[in-house]
Amino acid sequence: MDRRSFIKGAGVVAGASALAAPAVAQSSPDIKWRLSSAFPKALDTLYGAAEKFAQSVSDATDGHFQIQVFANGEVLPLAGIVEGVQNATVEMGQTASYYYFGKDPTFAFGTAVPFGLNARQENAWMYYGGGLDLMNTFYGKFNIYALPAGNTGTQMGGWFRNEVKTVGDLKGLKFRVSGLAGAVFAKLGVVPQQIAAGDIYPALEKGTIDAVEFVGPYDDEKLGFYKVAKYYYYPGWWEGGAMLHFFINKDKWASLPKAYQAAVTAAAGMVNADMLAHYDAANPAALRRLVAGGAVLRPFSPEIMDACFKAANETFDELSAKSADFKTIYASMKAFRNEENLWFQVADGSYDNFMQAKQRAGAL
Repeated sequence: MDRRSFIKGAGVVAGASALAAPAVAQSSPDIKWRLSSAFPKALDTLYGAAEKFAQSVSDATDGHFQIQVFANGEVLPLAGIVEGVQNATVEMGQTASYYYFGKDPTFAFGTAVPFGLNARQENAWMYYGGGLDLMNTFYGKFNIYALPAGNTGTQMGGWFRNEVKTVGDLKGLKFRVSGLAGAVFAKLGVVPQQIAAGDIYPALEKGTIDAVEFVGPYDDEKLGFYKVAKYYYYPGWWEGGAMLHFFINKDKWASLPKAYQAAVTAAAGMVNADMLAHYDAANPAALRRLVAGGAVLRPFSPEIMDACFKAANETFDELSAKSADFKTIYASMKAFRNEENLWFQVADGSYDNFMQAKQRAGAL
């Protein structure tokens, strides 16, 4: 090749590179977001899910899309996450939707409602039963786009200083309980309290509250509730499958390249599955340790369960009469729940009951 041909060929290659570079840069821009979590760093399953999510997004974009995670209170308090995302103070948040029940009761359906869906049913409703579309239509009124971000599974009923055997024992009880469950308990004389995770133990220790529910054995052990309230009740009928969400500012979401939207969606799906697996693996051993440390397991009595079920249905009817959003989403969830329970009693329910009977008999 002569010198002139070489220079000409090199010029073509250089020119092509110059044209290609901006296109590549444009397809993978450097973007930095902030994520405000509703949870403290000590809760490695809840807060940790946000860190896993951020790392997954970074890995999928070769580090071009960085999401910095902040614990509760570092940038926004728990109560400020909706407004913070809505107004783009932060680009996104990680939280439990039902914390914002006071803004609109419809927020409850994003996490859990009393006697609602279990974790598998919640996922099925969100992804294949129209639940996520309905919720995003609702969240859109707050300039928010949401993605499922994990599930705790069925939670415990909480820690009580004293036994609660009858409905009468609930009257006047100051109970840290969130959202729609608080409205149901209030019908039975309970005084519901909403307190952020980091403030619960001091309130229980000082007697500001008489009882607290949070998640389940793994997280409850970390928070030390068993040290000041020994009666551990189950089940948490108001959280048959408590789902978390990533709240994303709609304008910021729309501005992302499609590839980055795909990375965010995939990362959210990963932590949504990972969280439940983590809890299912960690809760049994934690429960054993709690009982060995003095926790006294108690089921809610049939009397209390039936009274709560009745109060829940009354609450649903009252809220449906006041809110078209609530009524629409409740109707969808209720119809889906009824179909799911027909299926689950044939399959999982009968299998689980058999295996648990064998365990009680010492046959496993």
